[in-house]
Amino acid sequence: MDQLPASVDHDILAHRSIAAIAAIRETFGCTIHQALDAYAQRYEELRRDRPGDFHPS
Repeated sequence: MDQLPASVDHDILAHRSIAAIAAIRETFGCTIHQALDAYAQRYEELRRDRPGDFHPS
């Protein structure tokens, strides 16, 4: 997937998975499975590169 909207990162970091997946689907018009794959990939990138940015649950 190309560039994700900034809102996806904000939602992932704030543990708002459904909002992030919905934004991915809306942006790219993809299936839920594709959106879940994109979400998982971005989540792992953020966990690796910005672990201190995750808000407490």
